[in-house]
Amino acid sequence: MTVAAIVLAAGASRRLGQPKQLLMLDGETMIGRALRLAAESGASPVLAVLGAHSELMHEIVLANHATPILNRAWEQGLSTSIHAGLTALAESAPGSRGALVLACDQPRLTTTHLRALLQAFDAQPTPTIVASTYAGVLGTPAVFPREVFSELLSLSGDKGARSLLMQPPCAFIALPFEGGEIDIDLPSDLAQLKMSKTAIQ
Repeated sequence: MTVAAIVLAAGASRRLGQPKQLLMLDGETMIGRALRLAAESGASPVLAVLGAHSELMHEIVLANHATPILNRAWEQGLSTSIHAGLTALAESAPGSRGALVLACDQPRLTTTHLRALLQAFDAQPTPTIVASTYAGVLGTPAVFPREVFSELLSLSGDKGARSLLMQPPCAFIALPFEGGEIDIDLPSDLAQLKMSKTAIQ
């Protein structure tokens, strides 16, 4: 049995003023990059939960050999995207051992980190959550065993997977993710990212 990937990409990016999923980084969109990294990590199938601006992303999802999932309730909060992803997963791959949940706005994310999460998950003899830790917090990307899907489905409103990580219902492992705290929510975040990339080059 494999571990599936659920890429959360339904938000409207209101604070940014444009869909962050379509921002370009190194020649590819942020959503396309997240889908590629998930696939390269070995997760299968790869599901992309869309909401706002879904019509602009549908073809990108298909081009990355992923499955687009429309969350019609996306405005009700992040939990609804997790619900949509898990519901679709139950239909498309009911035998999945777990789900790798990730966002598409972490520009420092790498295939290496995702593979490390999956390898740590595979190495455990009992159901275990394997999450990322950065800047003193726990968060996504994270791998959740199917045994805790019911807890994820009980989340409500704008509560994401991080709320479950605070009180994990099973064994738990945290792996360092350098730069995981860097995301893109505001225009200043985008400007800072571009500046840092210029400095690196």
